[in-house]
Amino acid sequence: MNKKSKYVEVMDTTLRDGEQTPGVSFRPEEKLQVAKVLLGEVKVDRIEVGSARVSEGEGEGAEKIFKWAEKAGKLDRVEILGFTDGGKSVDWIANLGGKAINLLTKGSEKHCRTQLRKEPEDHYNDACEIVEYAHKKGLIVNVYLEDWSNGIQDNPEYVREFIRRLAELPTARIMLPDTLGIMNPLVVGKLLEMTFSAAPKMRYDFHGHNDYGLATANSLAAVAAGINCVHTTVNSLGERAGNQCLAEFTAVLHDMSGYKSHINETKLDKISQIVQSVSTKRISSNRPVLGGDVFTQTCGVHADGDKKGNLYANPLLPERFGRKRKYALGKLSGKASIEKNLENLKIDLTPEQRKAVLTEVIRLGDRKKKITPEDLPFIIADVLKSPQSKVVEVIDYNVASQRGETPVANVKVQYKDKVLKAKSTGDGGYDAFMKAIRKALRSQQVLIPKLLDYTVHIPPGGKTDALVETTITWDVNGEPMMTLGVDSDQLVAAIEATEKMLNLVLNQG
Repeated sequence: MNKKSKYVEVMDTTLRDGEQTPGVSFRPEEKLQVAKVLLGEVKVDRIEVGSARVSEGEGEGAEKIFKWAEKAGKLDRVEILGFTDGGKSVDWIANLGGKAINLLTKGSEKHCRTQLRKEPEDHYNDACEIVEYAHKKGLIVNVYLEDWSNGIQDNPEYVREFIRRLAELPTARIMLPDTLGIMNPLVVGKLLEMTFSAAPKMRYDFHGHNDYGLATANSLAAVAAGINCVHTTVNSLGERAGNQCLAEFTAVLHDMSGYKSHINETKLDKISQIVQSVSTKRISSNRPVLGGDVFTQTCGVHADGDKKGNLYANPLLPERFGRKRKYALGKLSGKASIEKNLENLKIDLTPEQRKAVLTEVIRLGDRKKKITPEDLPFIIADVLKSPQSKVVEVIDYNVASQRGETPVANVKVQYKDKVLKAKSTGDGGYDAFMKAIRKALRSQQVLIPKLLDYTVHIPPGGKTDALVETTITWDVNGEPMMTLGVDSDQLVAAIEATEKMLNLVLNQG
């Protein structure tokens, strides 16, 4: 229990419990990448990276992480889920070079009797034998009491006796999962107090699930009750409604509990983006702390209030998380919204010009047109009838994809006063186009920013001729830039967004 400490540990289980998200499976090299960022940059205290004996890929991923962690002096912070299987999990972990096992046991009598078909005494003995065997093999031993949240309510003495047995052994931590996400913050403290009394000196972890949307509230209540460590996943990956979200718990802990963690908040967005990429599971745009819209003001009144004194800012400042405040453009925009975006883009207009631009932005918003800040220079050029300087223009292109053949693209590009041509193949039509563009502009020392994200929006209804909205996010000198293209052809929309990006970058440079 941590009542005398100002710090709460965070154990992240994205690479183990996060893989229980439907459709998510990490390759060994992806696991290593995530592990390095979690331990090395985000600064979580521990990570759980897989389950013993489930597949060859799981073993390969674990071994890669173990080797890296040993060189980095972090091996004791890397953990693997193991089972009461007569010591096979222990041997598997030890043979791969691991140093810690999280032993899965039954934390409710119902699970013990119904799933294992064992008497509690037999299960206690089986688990205790594994703890002793793992300790002899040189492993740190933590024990999960699966379904603890039901077990402590259905039969408290079953749980308490199990804990008393484990406390007599070299058990480092006992981990208390709300496996089915059934807890609420009004009862967490009482149930933890009942649990702690079985072994007051033991270290305890809390492992919350989010089925009722209460994971963060439950974790906060657990910390208040004396929990030493909270388990999380990046982006709340996990079975059903997912696990406790790392970013949300960090923000709530730091702002609302009086406790701290070792988490580097400025790296939370980075790990979120990495995990979205390797898991292919995108988070919602209004997800707290991480969502694309959460630091965006839409209402012109809010932009005006921020301009006059940050009246609409709360402690969740975007800079804490390596991000910036944005001001959306649309029918709710006001003068302050336009001024904030012009300021960021370093564009100076007269009051009359600003008014005309605002009128056009509102008109486009009324027509449900999506407008990004990067669209503003083009809107200004159109409203003021002044040509936007077009440094690059895609004059012509031909992109061919055929079954069984590698896609190929031919492009003709106008760069200033020169016409450049190039041909390239790629993994898809757009990849081939981008490689051809890079080849064409390379002779002019033009470097194309890295593509960070690519999203496509097609209105529902099943119409094959519907306009496609392609939004591409680029890394421009470490800052994200988002450009938008609209066409009935997805590739054409992507090319439009790419051309827009090139002109914005080259005009800025």
